[in-house]
Parts: sequence; structure tokens; C-alpha cells
Amino acid sequence: MTDPRTTVVVITHNRRPELLRTLDRLAELPEHPEVFVTDNGSTDGTSAAVARHHPHVRLLRPGRNLGAVGRNLAVRRVRTPYVAFCDDDSWWAPGALSGAADLLDRHAALGAVTARIVVEPDGTEDPIVEELRNSPVPGPRWLPGPALGSFLAAATVLRTDAFRRAGGFNPRLWLGGEEELLAADLAADGWWLTYAEDLTIHHHPSVARDSRRRRRDGIRNTLWFTWLRRPARPALRRTLHLARTVPRDTASLRAFAEAGAALPWVLRERRVLPPEVEGRLRLLEDSQRRSTARRYTG
Repeated sequence: MTDPRTTVVVITHNRRPELLRTLDRLAELPEHPEVFVTDNGSTDGTSAAVARHHPHVRLLRPGRNLGAVGRNLAVRRVRTPYVAFCDDDSWWAPGALSGAADLLDRHAALGAVTARIVVEPDGTEDPIVEELRNSPVPGPRWLPGPALGSFLAAATVLRTDAFRRAGGFNPRLWLGGEEELLAADLAADGWWLTYAEDLTIHHHPSVARDSRRRRRDGIRNTLWFTWLRRPARPALRRTLHLARTVPRDTASLRAFAEAGAALPWVLRERRVLPPEVEGRLRLLEDSQRRSTARRYTG
């Protein structure tokens, strides 16, 4: 069942055991996708281990930690119409890549397909899946699943050309909620995003993570996205909401300080979204305020 339509892109940093497990699982897929790994400056022998155990993987070594931009680096070299992202602690289920490619083949205005996330080792559903399944974003009747206002990079297959035209992940955002800006720009370009219930990706969360930094960067990135793309009144409302609801600690204070220090850049790059896309984001924002799913800003 080899399927040449989709390339898988993985970014990694100092998670050699998790990455090798993910590559083992990807190598077992019936689709036999080409796989790119961007090693974001690992110092634990990751690159050597990949070269030794998975010599057919296309290994990129930028020499430093590029965060989400490591995905951009790989996508520049992708030759297939679709690109699937996963993290070094997640892997696609058999048939999921072909299923996503079928949906993208079938619907010319569909830009991205997000799969159902199963958390290992218990095989339980990630709490955020319920939010995807019940997305309040209105979509056209032809859409094969619920319309989404954003996506999860580690569980999504995208149209390669759409990703490139939208500019990929913004280098400023690095990592942590970096999808929100790209998703809005894809929507502004006319693409729809959907959730596909019958496609699955497995996630075995790594313990090797700096959750405090990820939350700090997530709050900062949320503020930047809000200021870069939202009209003045919704931007102010969301900023005040974050100021009231994020934890009162050093990570949150640093996030606001870093966001504020970049205001000259924000003002230069600010481009307000079309009204129809902004309307979808307002519905999504109201829903997220009631959600208990994991968030980088919480």
C-alpha cells in the first residue's frame, strides 16, 4: 500500500530514545512515506543514532535549535503534494496518512486535516480531541468534518504549497502555540481546516520537556498573534483576558515583557484578518474560554 503523496517531517532536540521509537513506528507504516528529521542542535548523539538506525531518513542538521522553523527547513525540500508533521514523541497510525491525502485530493479548498490524538501508553483520547470534534467554527457543507480555527502541528497533514505560500511557521514565535498565526494566514488565503475523526495519531508525551519555558513562549506567542492579526477591540479584550487569567508567576511576567518589547516589530508586520476569518476566531475564542483542554497559555 505504498502511498507517495505525503512526506513526514519531524523536529527533535535531545530526545534520542523517543525519536528512535517514533522512526521505528513510521518505518512500519504501510504508506512507506519519505521522512525528514530536523535535528535542532541535539547534543545527545541524536543525529548519529538516526544515521545508524534509520539511514533512509533525510536528516537535516542546522547546528542550532530552530524550534518550529526546523519544519520550514524540511518543507523546502519536500517534493510531495502533502506534508505530515509529527513530533519526536508521536507517530501516525497505519492508513492515517493515506486517509488524509484522500480528503485533500477530494476537496480542492481543504488546506489541512487534523487527526484524532490518542495518548499512550494508556490509549486514552487527548482531552483536546473533544474540542476539535465539537468545534464551533462554521464551515461549508462540503467540508468532510468539523471546521477548525487552528490546528495542532504534531497531528496535522497540510497541503505543501499552501504551507509555503502562507510562509510556514514564523521564526519569531519559535515554539509553543506557533500554529495559531499560520492557521489564520491559511484561512485568510482561502483554505479550510478540518478535523478527521477516523484518522489517528499516537502521542507518548516525553518527560524531557521544559514546560515552564513552553508556557512562557505560548503566552508570548498568543499575545503576538493577537496583536498581529486581530482588530483593535478584540485584541485588547483578549490581552486583558490573558492578563487576568494566566498564572501570576515569573514565566507569565517574562512572557508579557518579551511580547511588549517586540511592539515595533508587531506594528511593522501587523495585518488584520478578513472579517469572515475574524468572525470564526471570535467563536473559537468563546469556546476555548470554557474548555479544560491543555493550552500553552494556561
